[in-house]
Amino acid sequence: MPESANKDTGETKPRNVKYRKAKASWNPAMQAIPVSGIRRLVNMASTMKDVIHLSIGQPDLPTPKHIIDAYIDALNAGQTGYTMDAGLPELLVALRDYYGKRYNRKLTRDNILVTSGATEAMYLAISATSAPGRQFIVTDPSFLLYAPLIRMTGGEVKYVPTYAENNHQLDPDDVIRAMGPRTFALILNNPNNPTGAVYPRSTVETILEECAYRGIQVYADEVYDHLIFDDDDFASVLSCSTDLDNIMCISSFSKTYSMAGLRVGWVIASQAAIKSLRRYHMFTTSVANTPSQFAGVAALTGDQQCVRDMLGIYRERRDKIVELIDKTPYLTGYKPGGAFFAFPDLPRHVDGSDLALRMLKETGVCVVPGDAFGEQCTNALRFSFSTTCERMEEAFDRIIPWMAKQQL
Repeated sequence: MPESANKDTGETKPRNVKYRKAKASWNPAMQAIPVSGIRRLVNMASTMKDVIHLSIGQPDLPTPKHIIDAYIDALNAGQTGYTMDAGLPELLVALRDYYGKRYNRKLTRDNILVTSGATEAMYLAISATSAPGRQFIVTDPSFLLYAPLIRMTGGEVKYVPTYAENNHQLDPDDVIRAMGPRTFALILNNPNNPTGAVYPRSTVETILEECAYRGIQVYADEVYDHLIFDDDDFASVLSCSTDLDNIMCISSFSKTYSMAGLRVGWVIASQAAIKSLRRYHMFTTSVANTPSQFAGVAALTGDQQCVRDMLGIYRERRDKIVELIDKTPYLTGYKPGGAFFAFPDLPRHVDGSDLALRMLKETGVCVVPGDAFGEQCTNALRFSFSTTCERMEEAFDRIIPWMAKQQL
């Protein structure tokens, strides 16, 4: 405690000083970040016993052994330093070759930036370009990351709704009608989270053609691009666009190879866009996880039977959850074409958030309410089927009789 001296005696005595408590001076833009509707329910579930999760969008299948071995080999070889800021050269080559062959598009290493997951890739793309006066078109519902990032830097979100009765397909005419003089970019998540909708080639090509004509940027989130259940012809923007001048295609290893925690994603775009994003990337995460990048090389260059096996498992689960939702009172379902989500509707007047909370407390089944994903889908619930058919049946053995008792 500070001391003061008596002028007459020279003695010192403790001085009473009141210190102000320091408060964090948060950037006002932080107000744009809501409490995650997913985490709100999951955190509550973590305090409970015997909870069945149909909530988090994370693969439950094991990471293929040859990918794990490559990660361990990289560690044992001392590959624990920084890579080049654009990414491990071997991974850039593997991505160039893989996507160039898959979509019949000529790419170079300079078209690619490796990031710490697709989340960082999307963060870079949006936060580097969103600004006051710029409008971004986003589907409603959509993944909960996009709108807060747009709003944090002053951008405006314009929603285009999709509906369960139309299998949550995106109507290109609705998208075009939403475009205006302030429209700067469109975020296209295909296959979609939370709906599992897969947009056909005609839809994607129509939207891309209009965006190119108007000079509108397209940020394509394609992290579920291998989880396509009913159509082998996935309409990536890489195969539907004439060039990459207004395109950023974003993906990762997280879903396809069950590598969510290894945190490697990428952006494929024009060389000019990648050059700018590299500078920004250096001041965010600098580089992606080095051993994980070596694991990514093994994923792309190794035997792809693991992907085909995964797809078969998820297809079986998709069919099972469609069947279970159809048996559930008050839920209006459809058949999702990709990813590992279903997004059925409740009756229009029902608050999905309240129902999900009561369902968790009274049945021990955790799902995500629709309001986590948009403004027009508050009467919906997201079910993740990244769990076994047996576990889903156990969950619906609780849900179906409970729903039958509700007066909705």
